[in-house]
Amino acid sequence: IATIGGAIAGSITGFLHVKLKISNLISGILVMMGLYSVNLRIMGKSNIPLFNTNYIFKSTAVNSIFIILAIVVVVKIILDLFLKTKAGFLLTAVGDNEQVVSSLGVNKNLVKVLGLAISNGLVALAGALTAQHQGFADVTMGTGIVVMGLAAVIIGVSIFGKISFIKATTLSIFGAIIYKLVIAIALWMKLNPNDLKILTAVLVAVALAANNNVFKFKRKNRDVKSMSNKGGDGDAKDSRVMQSI
Repeated sequence: IATIGGAIAGSITGFLHVKLKISNLISGILVMMGLYSVNLRIMGKSNIPLFNTNYIFKSTAVNSIFIILAIVVVVKIILDLFLKTKAGFLLTAVGDNEQVVSSLGVNKNLVKVLGLAISNGLVALAGALTAQHQGFADVTMGTGIVVMGLAAVIIGVSIFGKISFIKATTLSIFGAIIYKLVIAIALWMKLNPNDLKILTAVLVAVALAANNNVFKFKRKNRDVKSMSNKGGDGDAKDSRVMQSI
């Protein structure tokens, strides 16, 4: 039910963007503001404990980690299979170059709404699992989760992006695991919990810089500079020399 509700919310975001011509960022913010009231209407109050409720992690003797892992694997497989279909290829193409999709005679706006519905449905699924895993639902529990998701994706792409046989969905999962490991190590080192947001900001900044080849660019500059100090006798066929030219 949460997944369906999230997909509907994503469709509303897409409608605001493609039909009412509101920017994608503002559309998401408007829907998020509206969903705050919707959540309060459904919950009745800002915080609800689930201790007296049967939920997925309470009605079974299986460890919650294995349940979460199973759900992640199933969702990943379904998403990978979808991305191999015609609609999946169109969704990827719209993200890369929407003008090409329009030139093929495909309604790019419909593809955008589909993508937002799928992504927001997955977000809602994750929110439902988080609430059940923690044993309570709070109307503010999603605050800051966008940055965590961004960090997970960027870290995964930056570290494993050059490995061609790893799918994008797997990169996101690996990035989330690495991000949580870094946070766990920081807590294990008795870092002040108030500083975790700063640590997250630093991680995202470093991952973004690495993803933009900032560190690699500096290394290339040093290599070219060392060649120029030697009298410029480097091989012109060297890729680094050609790139610098």
